[in-house]
Amino acid sequence: MDILSVIGVAIGFAAIIGGNFLEGGQLGSLFNAPAALIVLGGTFGAAVLQTPKSVFGRAMRMFIWVFRPPTISFEVELEKIVRWANVARRGGLLGLEAVAVKELNPFAKKGLQLLVDGNPPEHIRSVMELELFSTERRNIDAAKVYESMGGYAPTIGIIGAVMGLINVMGNLSDPIMLGSGIAVAFIATIYGVGIANLLLLPVANKLIAYTRHESHVREMIIEGLMAIADGENPKSIAEKLKGFFEDV
Repeated sequence: MDILSVIGVAIGFAAIIGGNFLEGGQLGSLFNAPAALIVLGGTFGAAVLQTPKSVFGRAMRMFIWVFRPPTISFEVELEKIVRWANVARRGGLLGLEAVAVKELNPFAKKGLQLLVDGNPPEHIRSVMELELFSTERRNIDAAKVYESMGGYAPTIGIIGAVMGLINVMGNLSDPIMLGSGIAVAFIATIYGVGIANLLLLPVANKLIAYTRHESHVREMIIEGLMAIADGENPKSIAEKLKGFFEDV
């Protein structure tokens, strides 16, 4: 669980609601079904329209990363690489075959299998880097779905505001209708700007950060596999790879 995500959401919305309360507003005044429908429905519809099906599906699946980030750790992967190096040092690269079978990380498993199959280091690096870059690109494309929604939401909120004002202008002779129309106008704007800046844009940035973290760990795995292929000492490998996360 990423506790910072929970704290961030809580602080952001508590600040808005608390500020409204201090200004003398009522909690109920911030809730308006027509405004919510316009902003949420319009923003979601625009995102669906602009995004290919595969990218949109990936974006929806990645949302859970905001609260449950992928469990890929520099320290854990480094320990595994050192163990692989010790196995290779004792039994040669073929000794890694049993390790590859048990490895749960698909990326590392693929690299180990390429090593066991006797592929040259240049080929292994090429294959692994291609997978790294393509996965990173797909994940960033998915994260940008939320970024685009964060761009649409304020504009959709303005559309809702204009619709509310149109309703007001059309019912100037009926004071009862004026209140609801003005409420939709202002609350739609709040919804659009608030959802974009308190939720959608932060979600996009957090997903991109986790994607880059995952890619950085995978870069370390590639360098570790290359070092094993070159027959480097396990202690030397450990010292070299520590540079990947000393400042993390």
